[in-house]
Amino acid sequence: MFERSTPRIAATCAAALLVLGGAAACGDDSSAGADGNRVDVVAAFYPLQFVAERVGGDAVAVTNLVKPGAESHDLELNPQQVGQLTDAEVVIYLKGFQPAVDEAVDQQAADRAFDVATAVPLLDAAAGGHDHDHEGEDGHDDGHDDHGHEDEASPEPTAAEDDGHDHDTSGKDPHFWLDPTRLATVADEFAKRLGEVDADRAADYTARAQALRTELTALDQEYEQGLATCQRRELVTSHSAFGYLADRYKLEQIGITGLTPEDEPSPQRLAEVTEEAKLHGATTIFFETLVSPKVAETIAREVGAQTAVLDPLEGLQAGSTGDYPSVMRANLTTLKPALGCS
Repeated sequence: MFERSTPRIAATCAAALLVLGGAAACGDDSSAGADGNRVDVVAAFYPLQFVAERVGGDAVAVTNLVKPGAESHDLELNPQQVGQLTDAEVVIYLKGFQPAVDEAVDQQAADRAFDVATAVPLLDAAAGGHDHDHEGEDGHDDGHDDHGHEDEASPEPTAAEDDGHDHDTSGKDPHFWLDPTRLATVADEFAKRLGEVDADRAADYTARAQALRTELTALDQEYEQGLATCQRRELVTSHSAFGYLADRYKLEQIGITGLTPEDEPSPQRLAEVTEEAKLHGATTIFFETLVSPKVAETIAREVGAQTAVLDPLEGLQAGSTGDYPSVMRANLTTLKPALGCS
């Protein structure tokens, strides 16, 4: 779905599955299901771990397949991880984001998997300001009302037209969690799934999801207020991970590369972004954690701008003591002076 490379489950595990005819060969008795009093949940990457832990509370045991500091897009599963996924009572993942997880879910956990894309509509890769120097025909066709809130009756957001740039604008943009309101909706739906698995504590899951929604709504309001009056509304980013943030808060993303951060931009694209950055008076070129800042630094030198980190929150940094709300607030703190917000 997301036009990424397709890493496979570790060959040793695949061989074990073929020989033994089951996933037990890929795990051990302690990897999952060891605590009969808690629901064993496997989360495919960090924002989903955050949701599972906050909604499940002490009633769940959550395993994240991606280690802190690792890149989540191109995860390859080792035998132990496949065993954890196989033994889990619920797997929360985003279909199309991590091909190896998709493959393992299809083979071992299809009946226990919760695809978060079924809870929130995903933007087309070209939407939310992705790699565009213009908006949709009506100026901002994003399904929001005048205050930036989603219209509950509105259809899936409409993608802006393709501008002809030479990078990935096909498929869907997976980074929905950078819109706190969408993450809250995922939490609501995940509470329902946990309640189906563990009916005795269904009311507790619902209550925790409601509490999380309240917290994420407050975070959303902080962003709306913080970005309401800015001198600039263009984000020049090293890769196009911030379309949902741009869509939600009426910003425009100018991505140096597309949805694949490892892609090298063409000389033409570098020239285009440099020209757009100059045109909009950009003072900051953003690069992200886990990705080299060299391209952002090159454009910053050409423009006479500085660089700053904007975290796409696909995972936490190794040794980090933060969580989703704190990293989102750190992003807001970075954005406000960069965009000249009062």
